[in-house]
Amino acid sequence: MATSTTTKVRAMDAAYYTVKDLEKETEFYKGLLGFEPTLTVPNIVSEWTFPGSETFGLYKSTENISSGSGVMFAVEDVKAAVAAAQARGVKFEDGGKIEDTPGCEMAFATDPEGLSFIIHRRKDGSFG
Repeated sequence: MATSTTTKVRAMDAAYYTVKDLEKETEFYKGLLGFEPTLTVPNIVSEWTFPGSETFGLYKSTENISSGSGVMFAVEDVKAAVAAAQARGVKFEDGGKIEDTPGCEMAFATDPEGLSFIIHRRKDGSFG
């Protein structure tokens, strides 16, 4: 399948779990991973970035959804990537609404079997 250069996935930024109880899950993973999160936004996200730049995170679900997991695919232009994916029939939450956070832009989507993934751009310009 051909994609345009504006929607080409550049890297996998992170693997995330959506959770209901961020505080409890953060404490569990601090113990399991052996270090404090490298990024925290209270009541929203905890994220651990490893020496090789791989990132694992927990995102507190603000929707009434069950816990789950997904990956963040890094793109240069989230708006263009969402539009291109929608043109191919990809389903996005909230019609492809792009969440603009202090550290990134992201849009939540599902594949044909309902598995979640995120189209993502870090504001610092880094990948993975």
